[in-house]
Amino acid sequence: MTGSVEGRDTDTEPTAAERRAVVAKRVESGSADLTEITQLAAAAGYDVVGELTQTRTEDAAFMFGEGKVAELRDLVRRTDANAVIIDNDVGPYQTFNIGGELPEGVEVIDRFALILEIFGQRANTRKAQLQVELAELRYELPRAEAKASLAKRDERPGFMGLGEYDESVERDIKRQISEIRDELASIAEKEEARREQRRDSGFDLVALAGYTNAGKSTLMRRLAAEIDVDENAERHPDLDTTAESQDMLFTTLGTTTRRAEMEKRDVLLTDTVGFIADLPHWLVESFESTLDSVYRADLVLLVVDASEPVETMREKLVTSHDTLYERNEAPVVTVFNKVDRLAPGELADKRAALSGVAPDPVAVSAKTSAGVAELRDRVEAELPDWERERLVLPLSDDAMSLVSWIHDHGHVEAETYADDQVTLDFEAKPSIVARARSKAAGLAPAGST
Repeated sequence: MTGSVEGRDTDTEPTAAERRAVVAKRVESGSADLTEITQLAAAAGYDVVGELTQTRTEDAAFMFGEGKVAELRDLVRRTDANAVIIDNDVGPYQTFNIGGELPEGVEVIDRFALILEIFGQRANTRKAQLQVELAELRYELPRAEAKASLAKRDERPGFMGLGEYDESVERDIKRQISEIRDELASIAEKEEARREQRRDSGFDLVALAGYTNAGKSTLMRRLAAEIDVDENAERHPDLDTTAESQDMLFTTLGTTTRRAEMEKRDVLLTDTVGFIADLPHWLVESFESTLDSVYRADLVLLVVDASEPVETMREKLVTSHDTLYERNEAPVVTVFNKVDRLAPGELADKRAALSGVAPDPVAVSAKTSAGVAELRDRVEAELPDWERERLVLPLSDDAMSLVSWIHDHGHVEAETYADDQVTLDFEAKPSIVARARSKAAGLAPAGST
């Protein structure tokens, strides 16, 4: 059994507005990594003033061993922390037991409660707010069920200090979950109709996926044109000029869709919430509506932070593939981002080491724009094939309107005029070609009335 404890002594008293936290984590074997939980705490607005880890099997009552909980109490006192953030899935009884050993007023927060807190801070649209509320209710439901079980067994409402149990609480949570799912389903139907409308207009849909802080939002800025077609009908925080330089988790919570600059194809690029390690199924399900933007795209760009260690990249790639290929049928292109941070020769080494999970990645730096032109070419190459067509049209106002429509919805290779006719050679999505043929068949000959 091993463990470590570290704290920073401070000389000044915290103000009421300060949020000072100790982060802690238990692992079954090896060494606990507190990097991500520290970043999450900072994203939620906490100042991390102490760290504690332990390597041992889980203690049913305290998660950690009782001796380690005593160390945690001493660390909280020494650093004057007002919260303990535990990078584990802590049960309701374990939460109560740990809290009972800490100074009065110190809050105990587990990993998923912290993530929900961050999501709540970032939820600026109705859809995002509903998804956060759904996740919070799903988090609370087993805790309500635990209170019900204990209250029935011991005939003592509030057993173990978990709060007084009311039979209606569990039913009310289930009712709210059902109502929110219905409203989200309605929103999803409207968004699917919007996606199909965009496809019918000749747009290919490309989604950015990947772990949070991989640089998806910055890459989107490099690829996007100025036209904003926001899914949420509200100005998204990532469109602010400072968003691309924020080194913060979950700067993107809703979806943002913008037109991307390509040579031939009209592409709409969607950025969405980043993946994060070890999310439980109930939390992922709560954001299913947002993930539909990925699952129902024509192409997915899986963005990976190439500056991370190989094993970290491998783990994230495998987890991302599990998430994407569960429901996604579109091709996936892996993008190694942040290559500007790599030493000479390091990119080649990482390509070789990860060839099994990323056989042909595109290397870019969204920060410097290196490799972005090659990524645009790859996007066009990987999108569903277009169909070639030649139409011979009579010279008329209606024909000229059709020519303009084809320019807007496809890529015109050649346009020639001769003998009161216009010949158009173009490429477009099969659905667009079919509509162009139908429109052409209905054109009257030149000069007819």
